[in-house]
Amino acid sequence: MPSPTARTWLDGAWQVARAGADLVVPLLCGGCGRPGTRWCRSCDDVAHDDPIVLTPRVPPPVGAWALGRYRGPMRSAVLELKEHGRRDLVAPLGSALAHGLVRLAAWSELPAEATELVLVPAPTRMWSARRRGGDPVTAIASDAASRLGARVRVAPMLRTSMWARDSAGLSARDRVDNLDHAVAVRPRARRPTAATHPHAAVVLVDDVLTTGATASESIRVLAGVGVRVDAVLVIAGA
Repeated sequence: MPSPTARTWLDGAWQVARAGADLVVPLLCGGCGRPGTRWCRSCDDVAHDDPIVLTPRVPPPVGAWALGRYRGPMRSAVLELKEHGRRDLVAPLGSALAHGLVRLAAWSELPAEATELVLVPAPTRMWSARRRGGDPVTAIASDAASRLGARVRVAPMLRTSMWARDSAGLSARDRVDNLDHAVAVRPRARRPTAATHPHAAVVLVDDVLTTGATASESIRVLAGVGVRVDAVLVIAGA
């Protein structure tokens, strides 16, 4: 066990090392860029506001909701996590997602008789997930599930084929055509079908909903294997 003198020296060295690290990689809020914090109270309040209903150009057959609009802190957080590897934002976004799910249940947007909640992350390309150190949507959903208890689980069932184009810049019609038969169920995915989970509510989770094409195609594919989606909840609605 280090002596008090050695402990004081170690504490001082650690503070110097942290200060040096902050000079190289400044500690900034992932939502607003405020220095000295990874996620400030103001941005957390925005993320924990009540979900808003979305009306995309390609409307899913179930209600679509977002924790907020794709602007300000919500836009910055999604971009920081996906494009700059800010994995420290998984926890605050997971907390916000958990809050949104609780609100949807309170508003009767999820089946009242459900005794289990299954979160299905929207499909992602394998190479994108590898480049980002894992799928951020699955990470956020898993964090939310851990906060909500044992009756909530994540089922990463969906994948996007490698030949599907990046949807950025595509029109609503082009997004639908691009995703036609591009979304599929993973071969060995556990499926919360009505037969095996008769009292499960299923929520499709994504980071951003733009035209609604991905959500609509995902719901169609899941229905093809007996999985009924009850709602869509995303971090931000464009």
